[in-house]
Amino acid sequence: MSIENLTLEEVERRIQIVEENLRELMEQAAAFSGAADEERNAARIADQQEKLDALLARREQLMA
Repeated sequence: MSIENLTLEEVERRIQIVEENLRELMEQAAAFSGAADEERNAARIADQQEKLDALLARREQLMA
């Protein structure tokens, strides 16, 4: 399901999930060392940030 079809409540719930995912990934990034781990975590963080940005934009649309 694309985010365009989500209700405001569903968008809010997904925002909470993605924000928690980002917090966990940041903690993991701080705990691990090594180029491979850092690269993998950076990619996962970027992916979650993209999702969060899209959800926040959708929330703004729904609230307008």
